[in-house]
Amino acid sequence: MLSLTGSDATSGAHAHTAAFDALPHTPQYRPAHHFTPAQAWMNDPNGLLFHNGTWHLFFQHYPDAMTWGPMHWGHATSQDLMTWQEQPIALAPDALGMIFSGSAVIDAHNTSGLGAPGQAPWVAIFTHHDAEAEKAGRTDYQHQSLAYSLDEGRTWQKYAGNPVLPNPGLKDLRDPKVFWHAATARWVMSLAAGDHIAFYTSPNLKDWTLQSQFGQDIGAHGSVWECPDLIPLSLDGQQHWVLIVSLVPGGPNGGSATQYFVGDFDGHHFTPHDTHTRWLDHGPDNYAGVTWHNTAPRTVFIGWMSNWIYAKELPTSPWRSAMTLPRELSLQRVGEQLHLSARPAQEVLQRLAKQPRNIASLASDQPVPDDALRETGGRFAIELNAPSLQDFTLTLSNDAGDALHIGYDTASRSYWIDRTQAGLSDFNADFAARHTAPRISTAPEAQVSLFFDRSSVELFADQGLTSMTSLHFPRQPWSQWRIKAAGAMREGTLALGVFQP
Repeated sequence: MLSLTGSDATSGAHAHTAAFDALPHTPQYRPAHHFTPAQAWMNDPNGLLFHNGTWHLFFQHYPDAMTWGPMHWGHATSQDLMTWQEQPIALAPDALGMIFSGSAVIDAHNTSGLGAPGQAPWVAIFTHHDAEAEKAGRTDYQHQSLAYSLDEGRTWQKYAGNPVLPNPGLKDLRDPKVFWHAATARWVMSLAAGDHIAFYTSPNLKDWTLQSQFGQDIGAHGSVWECPDLIPLSLDGQQHWVLIVSLVPGGPNGGSATQYFVGDFDGHHFTPHDTHTRWLDHGPDNYAGVTWHNTAPRTVFIGWMSNWIYAKELPTSPWRSAMTLPRELSLQRVGEQLHLSARPAQEVLQRLAKQPRNIASLASDQPVPDDALRETGGRFAIELNAPSLQDFTLTLSNDAGDALHIGYDTASRSYWIDRTQAGLSDFNADFAARHTAPRISTAPEAQVSLFFDRSSVELFADQGLTSMTSLHFPRQPWSQWRIKAAGAMREGTLALGVFQP
């Protein structure tokens, strides 16, 4: 197994090729606490499954190049969601096509008949993408198929009867997310179907019946919908359902983004509570995220930390792309509306030093040289708290003259991240930008958590009601901070937390 923590991740299941070796390597940008493949291209998380203390992360992977290509399912495992071991490729393209996104479940009652005596099969449900049929101008080039494992995900066998859900002639039919619906004793599949979501049910994972469709006239519609996930969440003793849907373009800050809907689900139809468009993350770099299977009562989410506007051009090598930090999802009520809250998973918080190493007053407008910040190597967390949320700007800088600005604007009630001066950006004209997110909370106090990992920052404000994820590529690690705050905000504090090895 290959450890994928920090700059030590320099080899993988696939040997380095001359093409990878020819590129200048950038260990300074490889995150230490986010999953990255040892080398080559990665995008959507797939087949997320938790079993016997091990987190399984499958992912869209092209092991032979730094850009998107014939898709495989890569595979990594972790015991703590922070340190990952890359495993051999799980699924590779075959005569039916590439292996696009999907999900995985433990078929505890062997409804599929794919298990062995006393052994529940793991079943992966994925999209077969026939590139040749697409080139020929056909519309039915995406089908849903199965693979199964009898050794807890180490090896997989594709089902002989694939595809189990043939395409009826609809372009863009992909990304099946499956779960067991106990009330109706059926498997439920959420499937991206062009500009909406189709819901199917099955008694056995092999025979599927269309139940309903949702979304043609609701939500954001910049392009096709992708990567749905329908999850139950309870608040104050009442169960609600949240439908997560990604789309590109059409995000609130351009390009890729993920929206969600809160409503009810009866096993056949999803009915939203209202028609408001809500975003899971307002930053530019959180896409195609889904939740892990088999984690109840927790709901744990992870996304692809990139954006299709520039994903193929990011200045990293010999790998390209990382996953976000894992996040715990829950519901919060603000006024009469329910909103999705996303906060760092407990495993992330446990990795931080128990006591902050440095605390600064928000009353100072002077730069703060900080040896502790230098020593983190770009891997740290900042916690900002104040009795009243008002204008503030936090600036991180380095000796190379780069600066990352993060703050809040009272007039527009919005958080913002400005990466226009935060290092390398000439690889894409749209990368250097200032991104904003509306404040959802109505509470007076300020509570903002920032998690940094060499080339990324993830902002969680107001107990996770507002989140933003943003890549940046400073020429040197951040070594200095400066805080400017207005009014009662100056009564607050800023604390530095350090990630433990």
